[in-house]
Amino acid sequence: MMFKKNPIFWWASGIFILGLILFAITQNQIYILAFIVAAYLLRPTLASLGIAKKYVDERQHNLNYRSSNIAFIVMMIACVFFAGYLMAENNHTFEMFLMVIVIGITAKALFNVLLSKQFREVAPKIIIGVGLLVSLFSGMGAIHHGIFSINFLMNVLPGLIIAGLGILSKYFPRVIAVVLFFIMIALVIFILRRDIDWGSVGTALIVGFPLLAASIGLWWEPKNTSEEVAE
Repeated sequence: MMFKKNPIFWWASGIFILGLILFAITQNQIYILAFIVAAYLLRPTLASLGIAKKYVDERQHNLNYRSSNIAFIVMMIACVFFAGYLMAENNHTFEMFLMVIVIGITAKALFNVLLSKQFREVAPKIIIGVGLLVSLFSGMGAIHHGIFSINFLMNVLPGLIIAGLGILSKYFPRVIAVVLFFIMIALVIFILRRDIDWGSVGTALIVGFPLLAASIGLWWEPKNTSEEVAE
């Protein structure tokens, strides 16, 4: 056996068996699919979050890291391929694959910086990234008006303002944290005000959660700074 069986293995096995039982009762394939994913990703997820470290050795952690990166790349390529195929068929469900791509990239970028635990240092990067992302997708929706049109500029302006706040947050962290919190609330309300569906909810989460995390990170004063001031 490649790795020693430990409590994580038995928990994952229990999750998989529970999925089989629910599938047998309901005949709904989504249950077994969801529980297979949960069982398979349990160990690498716990390892990535620093939980149950004693059950994950260095070699296993390295393998999980490398295989997860490769799997992420393959999944992103597959999503682009299927989105392109549906677009060619004039099937607007391609937007779901685009949402998966954005969520995947956003989550990876967000956790890369959050797991560093340097919250105030990485918060500006999150804000700038979200701002540029908002500008990109807002601009794509209005590019048919022309890149020098008022309509296009008004669409990309909110994202550029957010990116600008990210730059200013390096110098005025707590002030920008408060401003950013209210901007996040306003953006989420604006996104959800038209209609509450999977697209709007997904967009609200993609925009709102990173901005909320960045706002908290800016407000959270590093311990070493407090210690240096005290000395």
